[in-house]
Amino acid sequence: MSESLPQGAKPFDFTGNAKEWFGIWIVNLLLSIVTIGIYSAWAKVRTKKYFYNHTYVEGRNFDYHATGKQILIGRLIVIGAVIVFQIITAVLPILGLLLLIGLLFIFPWLIVRSMIFNARMSSFSNVRFGFVGTVGQAFLTFLVYPILTALTLYTTFPILDRAVKRFSINNHKLGQARFNMEVGLGPFYKAFLVAIAWIIVVGLVGVVVTGFSFMDFAMAMENPDAAPGEAAKAIGLFYLLFFIAFLPAVFIYQALIRNAVYNNTTLEGGHAFASNVTAPQLLWLAVTNMIVVVFTLFLMLPWAQVRMARYLAAHTGFIPGGSMDDFVTQQQEAGGAFGDAYTDLEGIDVGLPI
Repeated sequence: MSESLPQGAKPFDFTGNAKEWFGIWIVNLLLSIVTIGIYSAWAKVRTKKYFYNHTYVEGRNFDYHATGKQILIGRLIVIGAVIVFQIITAVLPILGLLLLIGLLFIFPWLIVRSMIFNARMSSFSNVRFGFVGTVGQAFLTFLVYPILTALTLYTTFPILDRAVKRFSINNHKLGQARFNMEVGLGPFYKAFLVAIAWIIVVGLVGVVVTGFSFMDFAMAMENPDAAPGEAAKAIGLFYLLFFIAFLPAVFIYQALIRNAVYNNTTLEGGHAFASNVTAPQLLWLAVTNMIVVVFTLFLMLPWAQVRMARYLAAHTGFIPGGSMDDFVTQQQEAGGAFGDAYTDLEGIDVGLPI
């Protein structure tokens, strides 16, 4: 059993249900197929709007305000740019290489624009979110840190992960109130080392118990027809060990990090957040969801999505530092007409899933 949320924490509440969501999901899927993916832009909006509208805290819910047209325009721009890039690369390889280098510097700008768009298109109790991150911060976070992480053989992954979360959270605001995450490297490295320890211990025990050999696996992958039975056994054991060792490690890391981040994030006005998810519960939900979805040929995917949303909402808390009515009123007055005008300026989604 997981620990209770801190005293005074108001749990989030997801009120959606699988039957209702299935009706929306199946229409989204069929129309996206019939329109060769064009309707998927509207499907994305309907999906976000459903899950936002059905997520409540303190009796107030979230909302999503983008339109399918905005999403579609952004996607068409990205697709057009990719096509032009491919043509230039095929005709003038040197120019294509220069453009590729240029894209490395455009990428941080795209990330910032995408995060601004997604923030401005989201609201809580009619108060719009905002994002104030800079291109320079994005360049450091999404280009410099990943390169350094790769050069250190990913032993500094916790540093990268914390940088990404700080960039996202600390540059977001609700109305004019800023979010702030203050978490040291300790919790990130603790989660990282616990996950690695699980992989090592379970992997070693698994190798001893099953007799798995990496040499046999390598030979089976290189020449599976030489001994089909042995190849199938080696490959089967590899995937068994992978799911037993690596999959739980992912959820161990996610659970520990989620709790550390939420429990150390505040919102101006004396408000705070809390989280008490556990790795076993997350793993159980993920595995059972996957089994049910696969064996129902994905028809139970809406049920799995609703089930996970309910769990995460129930294990996430908001700790108000005062009256929510006063806070919301203050932020609505601070936003005013400027918020609506600014939304019009941020009229398209550049297509990144940020």
